[in-house]
Amino acid sequence: MLELFEFSLSGNCYKVRLMLSLLNLKYESRLVNGPEREHKSETFLSMNPFGQVPVLKDKNVILRDSQGILVYLARAYGEENWFPNDPVQMGEVVAWLSTAANEVSRGPGALRSHYLLGRPINLEETMLVTENLLSILEKRLSTKHWLATDSVTIADIAIYPYIALGNQGKVDLSPYPNIRKWLQRIESLPGYIPMPGVQLQAES
Repeated sequence: MLELFEFSLSGNCYKVRLMLSLLNLKYESRLVNGPEREHKSETFLSMNPFGQVPVLKDKNVILRDSQGILVYLARAYGEENWFPNDPVQMGEVVAWLSTAANEVSRGPGALRSHYLLGRPINLEETMLVTENLLSILEKRLSTKHWLATDSVTIADIAIYPYIALGNQGKVDLSPYPNIRKWLQRIESLPGYIPMPGVQLQAES
């Protein structure tokens, strides 16, 4: 049985839950006690020395980092479209995984942490990162249904959560119709599951 060690409010954990659901995979959720710093305990650090969630355990395989976990799930349990073998398409997917770990984290992800959890940030810089990211996504999606290839990939799943949770970071998506249509396409996928805070496009 797959085991996912997670925080319930984490967008990075949510993207793994979403991928598991899209692949129709059963798993056990292991909620990690953040206030008691369970993720910094010796037991948890033996799974992930960085002391961060999510961590996925699949029998003897233990994987950290949401992007790495998406790659593993796509290759171990998914069809090729999720993480293509074609070198150009693979490069496109990996580039967007890097964007998820960089600009998405430093932009809308950081804004959400600030307004929802009170974490200090450089607000002006974070808003600039967010606006630039949204502008790039909007332009990209003006000619494509999906970010990396002609079908949904883990690139879309990696970017989706903190954009969909943008309202919790006071991010206004109304000026970005192509992004909103893309969000709706993801939310229409068989097996899609939301999380608290996601403003579903069908309801907005």
